Amino acid sequence: MAKPRPQITTGNTTPVSNLPVKLPTPANKSRGHARSPGTELNLDWLESVNVNFSAIERRTATLLGRRTVKKQWQAAWLLKALSCIDLTTLSGDDTAGRVKRLCAKAKKPIRDDIVEALGIANLGITTGAVCVYHEMVSTAVRELEGSGIPVAAVSAGFPHGMSPLKQRLHEIKASVDAGAREIDIVITRGHVLTGNWQALYDEVRQMREACGDARLKSILATGELATLRNVAKASLVAMMAGSDFIKTSTGKESVNANLNVSLIMVRMIREFEEQTGYKIAYKPAGGISTAKDIMNYQFLMKEELGNEWLEPELFRVGASSLLADIERQLEHYVTGRYSANNRHPVG
Repeated sequence: MAKPRPQITTGNTTPVSNLPVKLPTPANKSRGHARSPGTELNLDWLESVNVNFSAIERRTATLLGRRTVKKQWQAAWLLKALSCIDLTTLSGDDTAGRVKRLCAKAKKPIRDDIVEALGIANLGITTGAVCVYHEMVSTAVRELEGSGIPVAAVSAGFPHGMSPLKQRLHEIKASVDAGAREIDIVITRGHVLTGNWQALYDEVRQMREACGDARLKSILATGELATLRNVAKASLVAMMAGSDFIKTSTGKESVNANLNVSLIMVRMIREFEEQTGYKIAYKPAGGISTAKDIMNYQFLMKEELGNEWLEPELFRVGASSLLADIERQLEHYVTGRYSANNRHPVG
């Protein structure tokens, strides 16, 4: 017979619910930002884009040393981060059972004893979404029914994005019909590398139309775009074409999310809002696996875009192992001890 898990005991721990900070807003509780309809392709705007790599590096280097939070403040930031996770499984050996376990974790991402110790039972915190391949969408939708947690589907020939456009559009529509409320697509990197911005715009525009009411996340695969100026331009074209999110990576490239690329992309988001009035969401993905990692991205979002981009409607992170480390850090906050990783299974 398995031994019962020891109950958490707390010392002089300030209940997180008593902190004078804004705790997470679940992803299913929309703040009501107007959805961007996109704009016409503006090549003059596009050609005016420049990137100063040295300045980018200096900015991200100073970010890491300038801001830090500890104790109850760190716990509050991590709860906020938890609510922005797109809990993801994208493996060739995915099964219905694995997806069901992942959905159960998305609905209850923190163990009950930790929730009780933190005093946050009334918040009903969940992850931002569950992200799966198209074949698993219907399973995830059934498991998440009534929870308000959206299902995100990777579609359109993910991760390569090289299948015929007609086939990619059909897959998007099929995922939406199956119940997906968010669609993650990957752009054709060749359009960026050859400077064929019209083709990129037309492609993303058609994918946006295929999504209907589902939100479109355009993955740029930034590690394959050769230059940071290309990253900036691709970000802008994707937003002009109507993307609701711009996302760094599929998680399958050799180079995934990093702070330099993220700074460029969020500044393009800021410029797009200044020019059009529409807020576009951001999603880093790939390689973000620790609490320290995600907090650096949160600091970047707060400083560059403001508090609204700390909420799941405008900020997500594609991850799975990240959730386990956040839960581990929260347990450390309430007990003063670090537990083994195997006490925090994801799915």
